[in-house]
Amino acid sequence: MSSPEKNKPDTAQDSLYAKRKEIYPREVHGIFARWRVAMVALTLGLYYILPWITMADGRQALLFDLPNRKFNIFMMTLWPQDLIYLSALLIISALGLFLFTSVGGRLWCGYACPQTVWTEVFLWIERKVEGSRQKQIKLAKSPWTAEKVFKKGGKHVIWLALSLWTGLTFVGYFSPIRELTVSFVNWDLGPWETFWIFFYGFATYGNAGWLREQVCIYMCPYARFQSVMFDNNTLIISYDEKRGDPRGARKRGKNKPSDKGDCIDCGLCVQACPTGIDIRDGLQYQCIACAACIDVCDDVMDKMDYDRGLIRYTTVNEVEGKGLHIFRPRIFVYSAILLGLVIAMMWSLLVRIPVGVDITRDRNILYREAANGNLENVFKVRIMNQDDKPHTFVISLEGFPGAILDPDEKETHVESGKIIDTLVRVQASEDIIKSRSTNITLRITATDDEKLTDNEDARFIAPADWFQ
Repeated sequence: MSSPEKNKPDTAQDSLYAKRKEIYPREVHGIFARWRVAMVALTLGLYYILPWITMADGRQALLFDLPNRKFNIFMMTLWPQDLIYLSALLIISALGLFLFTSVGGRLWCGYACPQTVWTEVFLWIERKVEGSRQKQIKLAKSPWTAEKVFKKGGKHVIWLALSLWTGLTFVGYFSPIRELTVSFVNWDLGPWETFWIFFYGFATYGNAGWLREQVCIYMCPYARFQSVMFDNNTLIISYDEKRGDPRGARKRGKNKPSDKGDCIDCGLCVQACPTGIDIRDGLQYQCIACAACIDVCDDVMDKMDYDRGLIRYTTVNEVEGKGLHIFRPRIFVYSAILLGLVIAMMWSLLVRIPVGVDITRDRNILYREAANGNLENVFKVRIMNQDDKPHTFVISLEGFPGAILDPDEKETHVESGKIIDTLVRVQASEDIIKSRSTNITLRITATDDEKLTDNEDARFIAPADWFQ
């Protein structure tokens, strides 16, 4: 027979991954709960509504049309050549995250992260179908009955419907959503549209319905490197240990025992936490700063007729009596850089001209003599129409008095989002050529809109023996 010692689990190995304990967050009410509801309404409202907005010309206001390589962003149409704006947006987002984290900790996680937002909605659906936290726990432990099947099954049906709507909306940012919806209803989708609708839908269903806090604890990298952006003046959710300890239960309405702190050890802060931690154990990387524990603790303090703020947004230095210093040098540096980048990007978008021109010389020959005896240089002009409608462009020559274009004022029609190459010949007679290399400018202008103008510099080359 094996000894009892051999039958014991290897605690060192078991500790590598703790078995998940089902969490049923308690519903709380308070100022931070209202902020979360407002942020959920704002973010999901924008997510589901934006693809359906159309501009005056009938095009979808927000559409990243990958097959046609153009991106409609309200009044603007951007093209692959405008990826610099995407890079700028990513840099601004990263700096904004650094700034907000340095000031208020994981505010993004608690109020705006997609995982948090959709989990809040799924939890709300769960409460509406199964009831309060206590009823959910009781239902989970009860044997399978018709009522349990109806409630559990109904909850998952609603989750799946919302998830599919989410997946459809996601694809609607990349494929015209009205056509996509009709195709979805008629089940006439393309293979990639079908894949992404169900992939994103089931990802939403799995992450917000099943994994929940596991995504924040084990999968999200932000939880791991957030501490790099924290310092002792960063606002975090903290339990006031000096005021709260020693903890102990007591009757409501009685004077506070002299040997007890304000914490009555009710455990409601743990029940309210969506990741299941005890904030009284100190700051932990699992904390997503949703402030549910603050709301529920303040409610308990009100009932006990104690001051609020036993659990609150504060800083390490403030708890230690060193004062609250939110605005510090790093905050001003982040803010200045962020503001500068935002202003630069907005200014660049405002003055952006949706047309581009690029000039390259004919590599076969630097110069040649034309039939009329003039010296001729040949250039390839590449015109990029980045506007959302077609234009006809006129090419003109500047900076070389007496020189001519052949043909004069050449016209080129370019469809929206297209790039057209055309050849331009610049001719000059011997008497107006003063040096071997002469600076010239080729300008393109839309015939229907003079504001759509761009130009590019080039050089007119003449033989070297002319000037010896």
